[in-house]
Amino acid sequence: MPTNPKKSDDRPEGDRIAKLLARAGVASRREIERMIADGRITLDGKPVETPATFLKSLKGVSVDGKPVAGPEPAQLYAFHKPTGLITAERDPAGRATIYDALRNALPKDTPRLMPIGRLDLNTEGLLLLTNDGGLKRKMELPASGIPRTYRARAFGEVSQEQLEELIEGVEIDGVRYGSIDANLERGAGGSGGKNQWIQMTITEGKNREVRRVLEYLGLKVNRLIRVGYGPFALGELPRGQATRIRKGDLDRFVSTLKKGHE
Repeated sequence: MPTNPKKSDDRPEGDRIAKLLARAGVASRREIERMIADGRITLDGKPVETPATFLKSLKGVSVDGKPVAGPEPAQLYAFHKPTGLITAERDPAGRATIYDALRNALPKDTPRLMPIGRLDLNTEGLLLLTNDGGLKRKMELPASGIPRTYRARAFGEVSQEQLEELIEGVEIDGVRYGSIDANLERGAGGSGGKNQWIQMTITEGKNREVRRVLEYLGLKVNRLIRVGYGPFALGELPRGQATRIRKGDLDRFVSTLKKGHE
């Protein structure tokens, strides 16, 4: 393995191979680290030993024996995830994944896509996917403050006043959840008025945040749909289908994302 060239401040030049491969859309950084450990990634024919290998480009890098092309322009897709699919490439338990559905929902020439965040097995709705690892990471960072909007159907009693208190955040079992904008949907109750639809907008996206907060209020969530992520909405996209976000819309969003982090 060639030694890494050094800059004048003794920092290696270029970027970590895991970052470059993620940016090129090969996989997430975490998955790339596993691929390196499994010996699936080589540089000039020799297995890469560590994800901390610094490179200026992906020249000479192969994955599973196939040379890696340079990063393509960023693309963003919206997918209407059904329930019953896990947000992963593979599942040791053999459960169906989003990629099983995406094979039929995307054109054959679509680049390799990575999900931005996750929706759990029983959550449906808008899942964004991209071929750009850098964009994926920025959109997932809690510091980005990108709003995610959900509609939850929940069984039980709750008042608008209780929901409005969530704007101050809440602590549950030692976990602090930030400000949540929550509102009852009027006229959407179920039989006996026990099933209620609640719209919630969060910005942190902690694991199972919406479910845990509503359970904390004494409600039982029986359906959860993500309807928005930043400026992108689920709209009328049919369940199980995907569509590419227009380049102009993506460019405008990326420019606002950069401004928010300057």
